[in-house]
Amino acid sequence: MGFSTLLDILGSAVIGGLLLIILLRVNDAAIQNNYVYGSDLIVQEALVEAVRVIEYDFRKVGYCADYTKIGFGDPLITVADTHRIAFITDLSTAANPSGDGIIDTIEYRLGPSSELLGTSNPRDRILYRIVNNEQPKGSNIGITQFDLLFFDALGDTLQFPIADTRLIYTMQIDLTVENTEAVTDSYSDDTENLDDRRVYSQAVWRQIRLASKNLRNR
Repeated sequence: MGFSTLLDILGSAVIGGLLLIILLRVNDAAIQNNYVYGSDLIVQEALVEAVRVIEYDFRKVGYCADYTKIGFGDPLITVADTHRIAFITDLSTAANPSGDGIIDTIEYRLGPSSELLGTSNPRDRILYRIVNNEQPKGSNIGITQFDLLFFDALGDTLQFPIADTRLIYTMQIDLTVENTEAVTDSYSDDTENLDDRRVYSQAVWRQIRLASKNLRNR
């Protein structure tokens, strides 16, 4: 076996090794991207579902099929805070899709982060929806932000605490959803600190100047 043959074998081994490394990296990248894109999709779907329910409820603030049940000047929003709101409405039923004419109350409030210690995301919290003071209902879909701002008829921001909720004319809602569990960044240079390698997909929604027509009418 000549010297040139040994060089050929050595060169082939080196090139083969490089190709194998490249193949492994490409496969790793494909798997990583699959997890990231899947996480993005889950977060976006969760945000869309949350927004659908919130917008439906909030646009019915102060609505009642029997309008005589709500007196002129009665406060339609009973609680208005940074992460909490409660208001009166008339919920639809199977028999009465437009409402049964009975006053209902709905409260939205953001729970504390200490409730969800079983997830890797330190920011996720439960957004509770409470109907008629019943048992609070909520699920962990990765909500990390539920912020509210309220404005008067002139468009000026109402400062907290809001003593008279009848001044509320419009509101702003900020909602953020993240993964409850992280995708680990396999390309990070930090091989020791796992927390610094955790990647959370995020989707943000903002409703500016949302107004129920019942607020304006009263």
